[in-house]
Amino acid sequence: MLNVSRLSCVWSVLFCLLATLAGPAAQAQSSALSKQLSRLEVGVSGVGEYNGTGSGVVQINAQPTTVNLRTSNTLGALVTIRYTVTPWVGFEGNYGYARYTENFTPFGAPPPDTGGVQTNANEYTLGYVVHPPVKFSFQPFISAGAGSIAFRPTPFGGQSLQEQARATYYYSVGVEKMLSSSHFGLRAQFRQLFFMAPDFQQNYLTIKHHTSTFEPGVGFFIRF
Repeated sequence: MLNVSRLSCVWSVLFCLLATLAGPAAQAQSSALSKQLSRLEVGVSGVGEYNGTGSGVVQINAQPTTVNLRTSNTLGALVTIRYTVTPWVGFEGNYGYARYTENFTPFGAPPPDTGGVQTNANEYTLGYVVHPPVKFSFQPFISAGAGSIAFRPTPFGGQSLQEQARATYYYSVGVEKMLSSSHFGLRAQFRQLFFMAPDFQQNYLTIKHHTSTFEPGVGFFIRF
């Protein structure tokens, strides 16, 4: 019985010791996790899509032909995930979506009719973001980065053309403001994306025109 009592005491002491050591470690891990989460935020914005126009010369029936491109304007959505280490060091990932029509004139062989390719444009970009430490009621930010836009013709309005991706570069400037809660804020921004106009892998649409999209937008973000 004496040995059993001593063994019980030993196990009790070991358990208390482990609990004592584990407490600060668990608190430290929790504190480190909270610190990392406080650097993370997710934003959702509605954006306007104002697309540029352009033209180029292609070969149609062995004849040099000028093809004009006019892209429709529309509304889209932008989701941004940011990780901010310091005001001068931050990173972001963007996913954007919009649906619009690429109107080519002429569209293939004469007569010079306009043909439209309705497409889903999906942006996938990564960038660097800074928040200059200024004393305003709102916080300005600047970001820039690169990635791609995948142009996916729709089943019924895409002329049965092929999907195509284009390298994309962008910059963004804007302001944001935290509301009464330290986890919720509003954001307004202006973005511009640069890329080569899609040709959907068709020779008669390959105008090789570098174009851009202007994206004013407003939305909200949640900071963890």
